[in-house]
Amino acid sequence: MTLERHRMTRRELLARSAVLGAAFVVGPGFVAGRTAAWAMEVSHVRPATMATLIQMARDIYPHDHVADSYYAAAVKGYDNADQAAMVEAGVAALDAVAEGLGHGGYLAIGWERERVELLRALERSPFFQTVRGGLVTGLYNQKDVWPLFGYEGESYSKGGYITRGFDDIKWI
Repeated sequence: MTLERHRMTRRELLARSAVLGAAFVVGPGFVAGRTAAWAMEVSHVRPATMATLIQMARDIYPHDHVADSYYAAAVKGYDNADQAAMVEAGVAALDAVAEGLGHGGYLAIGWERERVELLRALERSPFFQTVRGGLVTGLYNQKDVWPLFGYEGESYSKGGYITRGFDDIKWI
């Protein structure tokens, strides 16, 4: 799938963000965070599809203290020629179920609880399992995310855990 490119004016960008009322601004060939300074270009899937994947990732592995940009990086790998058809079909199915429940698509569901219920209904699908499985490494293998969880990274190069306070955990 080749995406048509055209320049978007500042006015169009602001209008799209106001109309969506969501966390993402979707434009021709890009997805951006509405309240943060990040954006990602997409080339094989539609920007709306990528925005849905980002929200889906946040709903599957919810961490309020992790920015959307990390979730975007985690699902960026699905923007490739080999998986584009599967991702587009999976998101279309997700949106169809949401529309059947009276919503304008998955992103239009305002409550996380309702989105999670919808995902639970589809959790056995190959699409859901592919995205969920990819998120385990896509999200948690980002070195920039590790400090947000208190993980300092591997310890071997620093002498191991024995001499670095392996037993100073207070929450056990």
